Amino acid sequence: MRGVMLSPITLKEASEFVRLNHRHHRPPQGGLFALAAVKGEQIVGVAIIGRPVARMLQDGYTAEVTRLCTDGTRNACSFLYGAAWRAAKALGYRRLITYILSDEPGTSLTAAGWRLIGERGGGSWSVPSRPRIDTHPLQKKLLWEAA
Repeated sequence: MRGVMLSPITLKEASEFVRLNHRHHRPPQGGLFALAAVKGEQIVGVAIIGRPVARMLQDGYTAEVTRLCTDGTRNACSFLYGAAWRAAKALGYRRLITYILSDEPGTSLTAAGWRLIGERGGGSWSVPSRPRIDTHPLQKKLLWEAA
């Protein structure tokens, strides 16, 4: 069997893969497009790309990898990060960002040619005027970009 290959996938199919396989997040609410990494006929990973979650980054030229999820297949993460940037660039985006947990090493992002921008936020989205139940990790995040 050959290595990992790129395949189109619908947002619905990618979200279902995330729902079944992601360690700590549910699928995002929506997205602009999704990509799949396949090995033979088997989906081994997906990337979902959407508008930036942070409103101040929504400039029309920035997109965000809102979810990246694999089954652990070797090099699938860096393969998807690289493919996501090439696809976003082909669509006219000038910058692609993503966030990872502060305790994750970012090896796949480095391998795909992304650069670390710095530490960001974390914490709860719950406020007295809009209480929420936190279902995501509350630690600081690391912002990475391809540009």
